[in-house]
Amino acid sequence: MFPLLLVLLAVPLFLSARKQKRAMAEQQSLQNSLEPGDKVMTTSGLYGTVADASHDTTIDIEISEGVVTRWLRAAIREKVVDTDEAVTEETADEAGEQVTTAQVAEPLDHNAKK
Repeated sequence: MFPLLLVLLAVPLFLSARKQKRAMAEQQSLQNSLEPGDKVMTTSGLYGTVADASHDTTIDIEISEGVVTRWLRAAIREKVVDTDEAVTEETADEAGEQVTTAQVAEPLDHNAKK
């Protein structure tokens, strides 16, 4: 009975360790793939554009025109895709369906007598 209890406790620990290791590897891969011109978000929520990624541990981010700050690579949370570039055909189709639905609906006439 005791060995079964140990196995039941060890399996979730093993699986969570694998998941955490995979997430760390993905984050490391992201931080190493950054190039000038990439739009990024830091862990504190600051958006900017990579200005210089030639240093090993730091990265320069332009947060406004002419304003460049230096950050640790570990502070980069994710690459950001512009919303203009992220529009897909599926999104466009959904927007088209919403417009069609709105056109079919008749406007309410509050002044009409019943």
